[in-house]
Amino acid sequence: MSISKFSSTFARIGAASAALLAPAVAFAQETAAPAAAAAAPAFTMDKGDNTWMLVSSALVLLMTIPGLALFYGGLVRAKNMLSVLMQVFMITAVVSLIWVTYGYSLAFTDGGSLNSFIGGFSKAFLAGVNTSSLAETFSKGVAIPEYTFIVFQMTFACITPGLIVGAFAERVKFSAVMLFVVLWVTFIYFPMAHMVWFWGGPSSYSAPAGLIFSYGAIDFAGGTVVHINAGIAGLVGAIMLGKRTGYKKEIMAPHSMTLTMVGASLLWVGWFGFNAGSNLEANGYASLAMINTFVATAAAAVSWCIVESLARGKASMLGGASGAVAGLVAITPAAGFAGPMGSIVLGLVVSPICYFFVDVVKNKFNYDDSLDVFGVHCVGGIIGALGTGILVNPALGGAGIVDYSTADFAATYAGTATQVLNQAKGVLTTLLWSGIGSAILYKIVDVVIGLRVSVEAEREGLDLSTHGEAAYHAS
Repeated sequence: MSISKFSSTFARIGAASAALLAPAVAFAQETAAPAAAAAAPAFTMDKGDNTWMLVSSALVLLMTIPGLALFYGGLVRAKNMLSVLMQVFMITAVVSLIWVTYGYSLAFTDGGSLNSFIGGFSKAFLAGVNTSSLAETFSKGVAIPEYTFIVFQMTFACITPGLIVGAFAERVKFSAVMLFVVLWVTFIYFPMAHMVWFWGGPSSYSAPAGLIFSYGAIDFAGGTVVHINAGIAGLVGAIMLGKRTGYKKEIMAPHSMTLTMVGASLLWVGWFGFNAGSNLEANGYASLAMINTFVATAAAAVSWCIVESLARGKASMLGGASGAVAGLVAITPAAGFAGPMGSIVLGLVVSPICYFFVDVVKNKFNYDDSLDVFGVHCVGGIIGALGTGILVNPALGGAGIVDYSTADFAATYAGTATQVLNQAKGVLTTLLWSGIGSAILYKIVDVVIGLRVSVEAEREGLDLSTHGEAAYHAS
């Protein structure tokens, strides 16, 4: 995989960011498939692979509704519970429709002259997709039904903007959330998914790929695409909306740690589909991703509670749940690359760093990231992305990186310095693209309809003031 020089690479990023909202992106067209694809062997489809991917898709949806909704809902005050449930639920509904309309095409087709950043419209409205069309996996000539791949990736597109709302919960307009999400998935998420995951597949490995993929950066299940992407967007949103009314002056404790624990547990279970499903096949790499997801999460939960006990004298359920999510985030890019022991180390390391950002950095800079989206998802995603570059090393128990240019698809490793640099370029690109682009989109939404509810509505609670109903009623 080619590695561009920093100067030319980030000049391209700067030019693309400046044109982020330009109509030219919307009219990017897919070019003809490379000649290498025409010579690809006939694909075979295994029913076991397809079954696993359908189950994985359902598991990822479970992560979002009800998992993420309950996790976030339990963390806010009772008067805002329903608003969080509504935001996550309706984001899932809206994004799924956008995905099949044009999102899948923009993320996973060739974009011609803009292919480094975005796809085209050749599969808009799922044109050309039917029960016979296939999507290649990571094994040459092995495929799954394209509908299955579309559904699996749709669940990723739904949960990613859902993560963002935790950063500015309890003070944002519902209409603003929905408009922002429509713009954000279009101009931020779909390009990010394309830049990280679009390539020709094993049968056409030399075909033009997305920008971050071309760096040689590896991201098994979405450390950059999902967590860093959503985390930095959340931080920008929290800063631009401003602090909640009464922040640090009134008690804003979670209203139900019971529901938060249930939500965190559903996230953990669903994450097996998220990570192990990203292998696209039911083979040993899926098993590796599953065990890594199990043990990294366990290690991170333990690690957070140890740090919390040392710092505050007591371990909390909130700490245990936060640590588990931090571990899930960190292992996401490394799930199919690290070994189990390396995954445990990653889990042990990520929690103290995320704890520092949640407990120290947030207070130092005095920003109101309501549910610590930046401190857990963005920071944890960065640790996971960089750690992947180290833990993929076979000498450390990692699986290595498949070299599709070799006849036997041998596992290789370019070396720690080279791979970590590749990973760092992917992280920096994500932070720039999502950070700058999200700021532009928040400003557009603020000018058009406004971002925040009134002080009176915020004090009453968004459940009643925005939705006219309450999550709970006294008996």
